[in-house]
Amino acid sequence: MEKNNLFYLCSLIEYIARYTSNTKKEIITKMSKELITHIYNLADIYHCENIEKIANEIIEKCHIEKGNYILKLQDGKPTYFDMGKVYQRIITMDNKADKMASVMEVLSSWLIEKMDNYSSSLYYENPNYIYECYKSGKIL
Repeated sequence: MEKNNLFYLCSLIEYIARYTSNTKKEIITKMSKELITHIYNLADIYHCENIEKIANEIIEKCHIEKGNYILKLQDGKPTYFDMGKVYQRIITMDNKADKMASVMEVLSSWLIEKMDNYSSSLYYENPNYIYECYKSGKIL
């Protein structure tokens, strides 16, 4: 259940970031830890709803405005679910007792900006490699 809930939470945050043209860090900054925890705890229910509906509710609740972050997506580039899975793996490997703190740290980190560059292949790399990059603070 934990992995599925993290997958949904991360995918939803990615969806909101793309929909509003903001970075994941900007979205995390607008959301409280309590809201992130709430979404995580109810992910098995929320995933039954249309993701756009849930995203719009969060956008309204958190007063998230349109940003100017441009993520150039082309055919064959990862979907928000693809990226949610990558983020979920990093957070799971992080092994912190406070998973929501880990969600906030990982999705606000330098690594996410690097992964948003789809000209590179970082998001396709082995999850262990991505995690080691995250821990070391640089691309290895």
